Order: sequence, then structure tokens, then C-alpha cells
Amino acid sequence: MQELTHEIMYKAIVEKDSSFEGIFITGVKTTGIFCRPTCTARKPKIENVEFFKTTKEAILHGYRPCKICNPLHFLNETPAYITSILKELGEDPSKKFKDYDLVKRGLEPTRVRRWFQKNHGITFQSYQRMFRINSAFKKIQSGEAITSTAFDTGYESLSGFNDSFKTVFGVSPRNSRSQQVIDLTRIETPLGTMLACATDQGICLLEFTDRKMLETELKSLARVMNANIIQGYNPNFEKLEKELHEYFSGSRRSFSVPLLTPGTDFQNLVWKELQNISYGTVKSYKQQAIAIQMPEAVRAVANANGMNRISILIPCHRVIGSDGALTGYGGGIWRKKKLLELEKLNLEENHKLN
Repeated sequence: MQELTHEIMYKAIVEKDSSFEGIFITGVKTTGIFCRPTCTARKPKIENVEFFKTTKEAILHGYRPCKICNPLHFLNETPAYITSILKELGEDPSKKFKDYDLVKRGLEPTRVRRWFQKNHGITFQSYQRMFRINSAFKKIQSGEAITSTAFDTGYESLSGFNDSFKTVFGVSPRNSRSQQVIDLTRIETPLGTMLACATDQGICLLEFTDRKMLETELKSLARVMNANIIQGYNPNFEKLEKELHEYFSGSRRSFSVPLLTPGTDFQNLVWKELQNISYGTVKSYKQQAIAIQMPEAVRAVANANGMNRISILIPCHRVIGSDGALTGYGGGIWRKKKLLELEKLNLEENHKLN
């Protein structure tokens, strides 16, 4: 990354450039607050800001966190009140939250609706319907009767259930046994919120929510797997979340959660080699091409890396340019830098202990 100057960082906050998230924090001298680079608050004059590497450094200089961009929170973090709602839906898909129920909890319904519209592209009511219909689909797939499934998942009539089911899956419940669903959920990490997709076979997507072209990637996955992607519970999510937490805390170097990687034979060869790159080490695209015995396929290898849908677990962040530069990364160069720094630091600390 280019050398950071006061002018470059100021330009980044004016343009709300997300590629600088995690690189610096802005301290505003006139208000005494500190912000993310992407904060939407009115921008101060260049002479009224100073920049810090971390939030801790800003606090030590007497600044307090901005209430608009919440720099002390994980990037795009799911609020606690949303997490609580999602947990209840997971435990009982037939549950229906109405505005009255939200108000009783001290929540503003408009606020909840805005969050779902922004983060899932659908209304809160649509999200609940999707979750119920996903649960119903799985019950039918496991052999449960259609009528009991409809009422167990909160539908008041069989005709209403059939209509909803056909709207989502394109077929009636009776003809759905050949259909497939990809479950989707949100997972919080120290580097921001991630979207995860999974089937019974394993995790098939793990990306940061602000990745460019994520919507296109989701549509491509659904097309390749001939499946519908719907918010829902999947047992692989629990293991994934646990292992990601261990990875970021420094206690895990490899992952055991099963993966599902639909792609060409060449892409899977490249992705498998990515998983052979040791924790805390890096390889160039050229070295990766040599490792799969295709030394002339450097560009093809780079393209296959770019098509990797499973961040961190298939560690394309460990591939760098032949000159040692940090090259493109779907989650942002700043995250690639943070991931490599995390692994290097943990290796050094472990070496000291031994």
C-alpha cells in the first residue's frame, strides 16, 4: 500500500473510502471525537484532524468514540437487539414478531426494518417468512408430512403455505424433494461481519459483507448449485463460528469444518494448494503455480484465487506478489494485512513461549 500521508488520509475520509478501514482512525480536534475513515458525519477542515493507527491510541490522546460510526464496534457488527431476535427465530421458526412485540421490547420498529433492509435487502417481515419457509423445506426433506409442517412452522392455512412455498422455490411442497437450499447467516469477527453459506455437505461461501460484487457472487453460487439461498440454521455454522473465534484469538491455525467448493477441476486444484500454504507464511502466485506443476499458469492461478468464495478457511490472503507486495484481496487490502499480521504475531509469541 502507498505510504500514508496526512493528505492521503484526509482525502480518504472525505471520500469515505472503505479500503482504508482498519488502517487509521481520525481524531477531530474541534469536537474531541474519533471516527472510522468511512464515517458519514460532516467532515472537519484538514487542519482540525489528526490520525492514529488504533482506537486505543486515539483514546490515550483524550478522544472519545463517535456515536455515528461506532469505531469501537466490529465493522458492520450485528446489533445485540438484532442478534437476540435472530436467536429466537432460530429456536422457534414459527414465531412471528410484529411491531407490537418490538415496541414491548423497547425497540423502534422502523429501526429494525431499516437494519434488515440495509443488511439483507428485504423487509423484516420478508426475512421472517423466508426463515419459516426454509425450516418447512427441511422438515419436508426429512420426510415430515406437508400438513403438519405447514402448521408447525406458523402457517394458518395449507393454501397459504403452498402459495408461499411455491413463490420461493418455484414448485409445490409435494414436488420439492429434488430441490436444494443453501442456508445463509451472519457471523461477527474482529475484522467485520461476514456472510456464510452452507449446505449439509459443508461451508460453500464465507465473505465479508462489504465485499464488492458480493450479490453477484451469491447469485453465481445459487446458479452453479441449482439452489435457493435463504436465511436459515445450519449445523455447520456453529462449528464455523467456533473455529473462526479460535482463529482470531490465536488458538487455531487450521480449520476442520467441512467445505463445499463447486468449481472447475483447475479451480479446485488451486484452492486445495491454497490450503497447503502454512499458517503465518506466504507464497507468490508464481510459487503457487509451480506447486501445482503448472509454472506457466500464473495468471490462471491468480484468476482462480480471485474466484475463491471461502475467505480465511481457503487462505488466499497468504498469496502475495512476486515483489512481496500485498496484491488484490476481495475483503480489502487492509484486511489481508491484518490477517497476515495476526498470524505472524501468533507465531512469534508461540516461538517465545517455546
